Amino acid sequence: MAKTFTEKLAAAERANESLLCVGLDPEPSKFPGAWQHDPTRTFDFCATIVDATKDLVLAYKPQIAYFAAQRAEDQLERLMAHIRKVAPNVPVILDAKRGDIGSTAEQYALEAFERYQADAVTLSPFMGFDSVEPWLKYEDKGLFLLCRTSNPGGSDLQAQRLVTGDLLYEHIARLAAGAWNRSGQLGLVVGATFPAEIERVRELAPTLPLLIPGVGAQGGDALATVRAGWRGQGGHTSAPVVVNVGGPYSTRLNEMAGVTGDMRIGHRPLRQEVFAVPAPAGAAPAPAAHIADVRPA
Repeated sequence: MAKTFTEKLAAAERANESLLCVGLDPEPSKFPGAWQHDPTRTFDFCATIVDATKDLVLAYKPQIAYFAAQRAEDQLERLMAHIRKVAPNVPVILDAKRGDIGSTAEQYALEAFERYQADAVTLSPFMGFDSVEPWLKYEDKGLFLLCRTSNPGGSDLQAQRLVTGDLLYEHIARLAAGAWNRSGQLGLVVGATFPAEIERVRELAPTLPLLIPGVGAQGGDALATVRAGWRGQGGHTSAPVVVNVGGPYSTRLNEMAGVTGDMRIGHRPLRQEVFAVPAPAGAAPAPAAHIADVRPA
């Protein structure tokens, strides 16, 4: 029987001792050397990053728009196949933020899970449950719903209070942890720039995977993120977090053809030299977070 997405996530966390997700957002203008401004090298650029980090990460997250804008969807297909070959136990989250209903949603699901064979996808829940339901047919796949995003404009809607008393993002978290999560496939996207909201979402959704962007470029803090979102009991993760890094970390990736160094947010003894994350009362200690500098080979 095939592993579910949450099972794959847990296995990758144990094997690579990592909570780190590497976003693959290829911009040809930032490719190194002779590859600069050459969209035909998109696969080569991303595959180099994958080859250098395959034993360091919990997940990869290619953003589909960067490939589609360069007419590089075929290179995304090659990249997905490459990840399955060199890192077969590392799940891939397709960052697509789809949000439509009926047969259109079904086509988007075919694209994500059959054409690209992603393990999970990001979705917008704005159109309600019937925009999520078609995706639930793929019971071994993960679905991350936008909940409390890291961009400043997210508050325009997500921080508005409903007549129930909940803020909108709280309502989404309740639905994802309850009525909508029919097959245990749902997770939530919560920005690292809002650690208090991460903690609130974790309170409302005690076991759902949280995909947390915003560390780096948008000012999110890895330590605060792990402390707010990760939970464990008996040395095992009971509430996973997937920490996506950006800013200086992703910029350095964009500036080099090869990558070395420790990009790990994980459990290794080295973490004791960086920092220890205090656990919530009654919980096991969280894995420490470590994002070391990424250096060219």
